[in-house]
Amino acid sequence: MEPQLKSLAVLDGVLVESSVNPFPLIVRLIDAFNSRKRNVWFSLLGVRLRGYVWMRRISIPRQWSDITIEKDASLDDGVVLLCSGVPREEKISIGQGTYINRYTMLDAHLQIKIGRNCMIGPHCYITDANHGKAAGVLVKQQTMEMKAVVLEDDVWLGAGVIVLPGVRLGRACVIGAGAVVTSDVPPEAVYVGVPAARIGDRSTKARSQAATV
Repeated sequence: MEPQLKSLAVLDGVLVESSVNPFPLIVRLIDAFNSRKRNVWFSLLGVRLRGYVWMRRISIPRQWSDITIEKDASLDDGVVLLCSGVPREEKISIGQGTYINRYTMLDAHLQIKIGRNCMIGPHCYITDANHGKAAGVLVKQQTMEMKAVVLEDDVWLGAGVIVLPGVRLGRACVIGAGAVVTSDVPPEAVYVGVPAARIGDRSTKARSQAATV
């Protein structure tokens, strides 16, 4: 039987007694405390936080000073921010109000820049580098080929999207679940598939919906 707290409430002008389960509130308070604790910890390690960032159990294993996160961004369970190569400021940057869902990985060697108010689904992978493919040399011994990746403001990635090096995703574009993005996407365009291809855009959809009303 769940423990409950008794409280008084007014319902249709009548004073009644109601029961409240305190545990959901306790869990939320613990989560909030742990998020604040992670903000302090990663700031001490060198991550540049431009205000409070909502953090669950994320991983930033190294090169902390290469990472900048603006206020009101949110990083859910299992998010990985991984920087490699020569240190540089803002190798990974995440804009204000952006949400990154569970188990998404940003793998940066040169620069991954994410704008403001983006929505990135679970299990996505964004990288700015590939191994070389020269014949006769082990892949692991080849020089990394690096090209910056940019997500402009209000970009939405569905679950399991992969964004490859050199891609720029235009403002307010939408990438469907499971897509592999290999080239630039225009603003407000909707792309799906492997490799990702255009099927429409947000403004067209809005006009179509208006025409059916």
